[in-house]
Amino acid sequence: MPPAAVKTWALLAAWLGVLAQPGHLKKPFRCPSACSCSRESVVCVGSPQVPRIPPGDIGSLSIVNGTFSELREATFAHLPSLQLLGHVPFFVPSRHEFITKSDVFFSNLFLHRFVESNKIETASKYAFRGLRDLTHLSLANNNIKFLPRDLFTDLESLIELDLRGNAFECDCRAKWLMTWLKNTNATVSDVVCAGPDDMKGKRLNDLTGLQNDCTSTDFVPHQIVASESLSVDTFDYKNDVYVTIGAPSTDSCMVFQWDHIEMNFRTYDNITGQSIVGCKPVVILDQVFVIVAQLFGGSHIYKFDEDQSRFSKFQDIEVSKISKPNDIEAFQIGSDWFFVIADSSKAGLSTLYKWNDKGFYSYQSLHEWYRDTDAEFLDLDGKAHLILASRSQVPVIYQWSRSNQKFVLQGEIPNMEDVVAVKHFRIKEDLYLAMTRYIGDSKVLYWGPKQFAEVQALPSRGSMILQPFSFKERSYLALGSDYTFSQIYLWDDDRKVFDRFKEVYIQAPRSFTVVSTDRRDFIFTSSFKGNTQILEHVVIDLSL
Repeated sequence: MPPAAVKTWALLAAWLGVLAQPGHLKKPFRCPSACSCSRESVVCVGSPQVPRIPPGDIGSLSIVNGTFSELREATFAHLPSLQLLGHVPFFVPSRHEFITKSDVFFSNLFLHRFVESNKIETASKYAFRGLRDLTHLSLANNNIKFLPRDLFTDLESLIELDLRGNAFECDCRAKWLMTWLKNTNATVSDVVCAGPDDMKGKRLNDLTGLQNDCTSTDFVPHQIVASESLSVDTFDYKNDVYVTIGAPSTDSCMVFQWDHIEMNFRTYDNITGQSIVGCKPVVILDQVFVIVAQLFGGSHIYKFDEDQSRFSKFQDIEVSKISKPNDIEAFQIGSDWFFVIADSSKAGLSTLYKWNDKGFYSYQSLHEWYRDTDAEFLDLDGKAHLILASRSQVPVIYQWSRSNQKFVLQGEIPNMEDVVAVKHFRIKEDLYLAMTRYIGDSKVLYWGPKQFAEVQALPSRGSMILQPFSFKERSYLALGSDYTFSQIYLWDDDRKVFDRFKEVYIQAPRSFTVVSTDRRDFIFTSSFKGNTQILEHVVIDLSL
């Protein structure tokens, strides 16, 4: 440093001492080497480390052209009376490197201007803690790529902030700063992005598009139901959320209720039977029914009894029509309620049942002798349709006829043999089908002009379910596997395909069911060989 500069610093230190309130050091101390000292201020030039000054009434400490690169936590904790602590811009060489790492570096500091023309890369999150009277701050012409979240929270009196001449990366780390720039009353210089490439040269002050790019999601364990299961369904009733789980190993249809206090799912009721493979809830005019499909002993319908707060048997389903139920699909057409059971036995007969205000009765026989594995109700071009998947032929499509009030065979989905499950979903206005195959590739089909066309194939050896679902405007596919990890795919809206997103380990999964309550989203994963797992869908803010 030039001699004139050192002299100037000595004069500045003396001037600061004069400005301080009257007082004296509690005991004499030796002025550290490379420093100039007055009664209440110390100025150090070229110091190799933060000088160790005895506790006292030192109110001003200035360090210029220091050769150290790190300020550790509590570096200045022994100076409780410190009011002015600075690395002041005057005479500071551009070669100086300074990276703040102490959470208490500038505590209790009162400054007008600040550090510029150095090589500062970042600062501790609490670097400016306690500076409520700071009015002007300059971090200009450094190498700052990002600043920690809420760095300026304590600067209540800030009038002007200069961040020019830095190398800000306008990625997720800059999200909080973008928001702060829009809300602060201080005058702030232009913050120009140096990266990423698609942001280079843009003003962070003007950007509004970082939010969607700065969040990700995950599926984290929430709860385990200690039972194997084949099916999971959900229903809402009187402001409460319930879940039904078909558990053949325990011969039961377990009913769970969301506990708003404990924030988990608790046992509510248990419907017992023989080899229960499915229990589908249906709510009709404030009446709750559960259709219980069994491999032995026939299938039954249970109704919720308000007085006893439990489900009681309401009706039997004809054994002659249902031999090996594989799926239950409930739906409404106009004001009428129906359910269909897909039967997968060789002599099976998938059957449609209709509600008549007194009970459900057999309404229409469908697809005899074809070993149906799944039924899916959907709307195609404003008309009700039913798709039946089969192990013995390609899926067939039925259309509801308004004139005779029956389903009429309309066509088939070609080149899709051995489909074990079919699910429909929408992304924006587009309709898709997820077709599950145990052998070969499962397929995603798109509904185009009057027909379905393949858009993506997913390797799926050993898969019994390809389940679409969506949370927070994100669309997913869960592909179960009996042999390896199950895969969760995430929709890429630009490429119009699903990309691998996460692996989850579920033993022999049979369903992935969405349950949402109290602004939280869950996936129930049924397992044929292990416990039923409940995963929570969480949003991760990458800007933190």
